[in-house]
Amino acid sequence: MFVEFDQLSATSKIWIYQANRELSNDEVVLATSKLSDFIKNWQSHGKDLIASFQIKYKQFIIISVDVTKTNYSGCSVDASVALIKEIEKELQVDLFDRLKITFKSNENVNTVNLANFKKYIVEGKIDKNTVVFNNLVKTIAEFQEKWEIPAKDSWHIRMF
Repeated sequence: MFVEFDQLSATSKIWIYQANRELSNDEVVLATSKLSDFIKNWQSHGKDLIASFQIKYKQFIIISVDVTKTNYSGCSVDASVALIKEIEKELQVDLFDRLKITFKSNENVNTVNLANFKKYIVEGKIDKNTVVFNNLVKTIAEFQEKWEIPAKDSWHIRMF
């Protein structure tokens, strides 16, 4: 069952899928439609999941399940992954490349491969205060507090 993202509990489980590029407005509309239809009917063992999604910066798909009200199963997660793969194929975008790093430069969102991220550090284009996206967060509370943070406060610090 779809609910607004801000109505989910802070302990809700989240999955973040980062596109390797910004989606167009039409692509966001298509992805939103598919995600909305899916979440409205998403179930685990015959029970509706209380869930939501967001598309942030036209580049991140965030799916969440309120585990205080319903619990997801491996099969329900597999169904969501299948949907993300379908969106990926239809939009010709990569949503599973974990070797891409996304960061902010002013208000621009930039995605680069790991080698270029390290190169930008050496060149001084990225420093420990550069805002990075920590896609390893697991709950809405972590998402709100630790998703967009300075590199010095995330796992990215290992590259400095």
